[in-house]
Amino acid sequence: MALFEEEMDSTPMVSSLLNKLANYTNLSQGVREHEEAEDGVRRVAVMVPQMGTFIGVFLPCMQNILGVILFLRLTWIVGTAGILGSFAMVSMCCICTLLTAISMSAIATNGVVPAGGSYYMISRSLGPEFGGAVGLCFYLGTAFAGSLYILGTIEILLTYIVPTATVFDHDDEKLNNMRIYGTCCLVLMALVVFVGVKYVNKLALVFLSCVVLSIMATYAGVIKTVIEPPEFSVCLLGNRSLKNDMFDTCSKMETVNNDTVTTDLWSLFCDSKHPNATCDEYFSLNNLTEIKAIPGLLSGVIKENLWGNYGPANMVIEKTNLSSVPVEEPVKNTQKSYVFSDITTYFTLLVGIYFPSVTGIMAGSNRSGDLRDAQRSIPIGTIMAILTTSFIYISFVVLFGACIEGVVLRDKFGDSVKKNPVIGILAWPSPWVIVIGSFFSCCGAALQSLTAAPRLLQAIARDGIIPFLHVFGHGKANGEPTWALLLTVGICEIGILIASLDDVAPILSMFFLMCYLFVNLACAVQTLLCTPNWRPRFKFYHWTLSFLGMSLCLSLMFISSWYYAIFAIVIAGCIYKYIEYKGAVKEWGDGIRGLSLNAARYALIRLEEAPLHTKNWRPQLLVLCKLDSDLAVKHPRLLSLTTQLKAGKGLTIVSSVLQGTYMARKKDAHTGEQNLKAAMAAERTKGFSHVVVSSNLRDGFSILIQSAGLGGMKHNAVLMAWPAGWKQARDSSARQNFIETVRETTTAHQALLVAKNIDHFPGNQERLKEGTIDVWWIVHDGGLLMLLPFLLSQHKVWRKCKMRIFTVAQMDDNSIQMKKDLQMFLYQLRLDAVVEVVEMHDSDISAFTYEKTLMMEQRSQILKQMHLSRTEREREAQLIHDRNTASHSAMTDKDAGATPDRVHMTWTKDKMLNERNKQREGAAVKDLFNMKPEWENLNQSNVRRMHTAVKLNEVVVKKSHNSELVLLNMPGPPKNKKGDENYMEFLEVLMEGLDRVLLVRGGGREVITIYS
Repeated sequence: MALFEEEMDSTPMVSSLLNKLANYTNLSQGVREHEEAEDGVRRVAVMVPQMGTFIGVFLPCMQNILGVILFLRLTWIVGTAGILGSFAMVSMCCICTLLTAISMSAIATNGVVPAGGSYYMISRSLGPEFGGAVGLCFYLGTAFAGSLYILGTIEILLTYIVPTATVFDHDDEKLNNMRIYGTCCLVLMALVVFVGVKYVNKLALVFLSCVVLSIMATYAGVIKTVIEPPEFSVCLLGNRSLKNDMFDTCSKMETVNNDTVTTDLWSLFCDSKHPNATCDEYFSLNNLTEIKAIPGLLSGVIKENLWGNYGPANMVIEKTNLSSVPVEEPVKNTQKSYVFSDITTYFTLLVGIYFPSVTGIMAGSNRSGDLRDAQRSIPIGTIMAILTTSFIYISFVVLFGACIEGVVLRDKFGDSVKKNPVIGILAWPSPWVIVIGSFFSCCGAALQSLTAAPRLLQAIARDGIIPFLHVFGHGKANGEPTWALLLTVGICEIGILIASLDDVAPILSMFFLMCYLFVNLACAVQTLLCTPNWRPRFKFYHWTLSFLGMSLCLSLMFISSWYYAIFAIVIAGCIYKYIEYKGAVKEWGDGIRGLSLNAARYALIRLEEAPLHTKNWRPQLLVLCKLDSDLAVKHPRLLSLTTQLKAGKGLTIVSSVLQGTYMARKKDAHTGEQNLKAAMAAERTKGFSHVVVSSNLRDGFSILIQSAGLGGMKHNAVLMAWPAGWKQARDSSARQNFIETVRETTTAHQALLVAKNIDHFPGNQERLKEGTIDVWWIVHDGGLLMLLPFLLSQHKVWRKCKMRIFTVAQMDDNSIQMKKDLQMFLYQLRLDAVVEVVEMHDSDISAFTYEKTLMMEQRSQILKQMHLSRTEREREAQLIHDRNTASHSAMTDKDAGATPDRVHMTWTKDKMLNERNKQREGAAVKDLFNMKPEWENLNQSNVRRMHTAVKLNEVVVKKSHNSELVLLNMPGPPKNKKGDENYMEFLEVLMEGLDRVLLVRGGGREVITIYS
């Protein structure tokens, strides 16, 4: 393996990798912390998960799905919605969970799922923002599930087990009983969870046995109705159902010892027990009828229960096919004898109340860390549990409608059957099987919710994506989430204070539906993206099924309760935005990032299909930044100007060039790029950063101008700072790099923006209270000069500055007409600006211009002589050395009689060059004092250009010396490179005396239009 010695330092051998995978143990965080808590030493985990599909997934899902709604509300839902309505409701909810389970199975089998279950799957599939939002929604749903199960426990306790234990007896205060007993129960269960989860786990089998026995007793009772229906009966007055817990005989009179006397029922409707007493009108006009509460499977009652029977709150429950003598509403003191509906009923309300009965499908995935083979067990166990429970629910809907009388089904609390649960009177051998079974089932479900919710919150907190949840990641020494448990208890208390199972259930439905929606979305996104890492072992999935499940979840949310749905979506949206702005940056290889990449690829391809229209033009900037010796940004205000020009829109590429080789300066390039990003963040510049390493700066700039960007998202303008120290530089590289950059942008048809005194430009935190932005429009090169002030004025820094446009009129131009035309042009461009036409007449060239030109040319000549190429220097030095060697004796004789000024020295190359340069510089300085006779020898083209620069500068300084910013047309460099050294001088003269200047050179295309 000697060939791979260098790679072994950073990449492991295959054998060691396989060894690590074989010894992988997936323990929960609490177990690991418990092992390490004693002495702080990390120990090797030795526990191996042993749970299979049946014990680890199927039974937990069954226990969570079959619960409080089945025992306390399903009969009422069947009686209210009818068999057909209930069948549609159950089918819709079960299909929703089945499709979600299919999506969840695909995600769960796409690699190892650590302990964390649904939260882990969603966050790693959709990213930290979606993961955190949905994780918290799932946590809130689990916490509210605890309050739902506690309310169910207290309802069973106070309604069926110990009805005399109520503290408040008045109808308006009965909810306070739920609050008092619910709070006590919550505190007791929280103490059990705090002491240790092991006790909850030990009782789990007992709770599951209660659920199974209750269901078996119900099926046994249905079979028994075929042989012998139960003895329970219902007393009807006319067609109205009566509460029979206050009387035993369903008649007005009865015979006792051969005497006819009134019954207890008579006393409820009459003012005395005497036969001639004054009675309620409805009681007097209608007869009493006693019918069987459970006619039996073969009785044909299924026909009466096919259709729904919705109604308002406080409506008397009546048998619709039984005739009665109608009267006015009964008096108030007799209302307590009838069975009333307690809430207004309609189909969508029932959906919200029923849906919590199908939740719990995540129970298996939440135990993924304890499974022997999670990728096999989760799909099989979850789907089998859903199919089994769906069969139970659908069969119960049909059997309840086929066996139980309609008025009894609509009796929510069993008031018409001696205060027994309706499902209890159907069960065999006794209603107490259902009462005890449902009570322990609700207790167990509440304990499991109080156990699971804090751990879910702890997992979210430890991921670090939501900063304010950090405190909930801590717990006891063994990892028990103490602080998370306290928060969960507080949220559960909110549900208990609501005190109504029917009101808490829709809240619970919203949060679970939100979670299921995003599970389906995660699967659909991963499937459609076809990422190489998406290789689930579970093959029976399709993106259409996921989208159908997602649509069904969203529909059920708004069907159940549109205002709760909006509330849940707003909560999730707020959490999403909070994580996006404040949360920790996490890269989990999520599908949303892949979706962004696909969308970006599609958009880039579309952008190249057609050329960009002028109306869509905006500056896409390539910002050429200079880094100092510490690789920090030398001119941060260049980024401030970028932000003010862009306002966060369009493409911005901030780049820099390092000199050297990439292999030698890779770390420097990375550091420089990080510094660029930090500077961009400080200046709020949104865009991309890139550092290029090149053998010289000139080639690096050329590479960036040619290749920065991608496809249709390429820069169309280059922004850079004016090279302020180009005159003081010993070499001409700064000047040459600048001029070549100008030429490159012109060749590439890109605009160029050059900022002079960039460090004097305002920062993003400054506010210019007043002032002007002056535009000197000399030549039209696409309208960029007009557009830039408008873009700057959109930013808060420049918002209060007014725009002024100056243009130059020559001798032959009509300045008055030019001003009118320009004003009309600006009006059509929808730009507000003050227009001024400046007249510049031909005048004689001043002596100052000649002197400026002469100094420029002589300085250029000196620079040419001082900067001979290295090859020329070496060739000249060698020539002198050879000449000295060949004529050594002759030179000695000659030097002996020479003057002291010509004393021969031992020449070296450096000494020779320094001496020669001194002589040349001295000659040049002498020439500066004799310039006037040499004016006639000046290049007349340079004189004319200098004259234009001087005169234009005089006008600009006169008009715009107090302006906040001056924008000038930037003249192009000469086509002949021999004039490069003079080009920079012209620009310096043009900008002399101005503080903030932005030289603008168009890219050769129109960027602004008068058309809509």
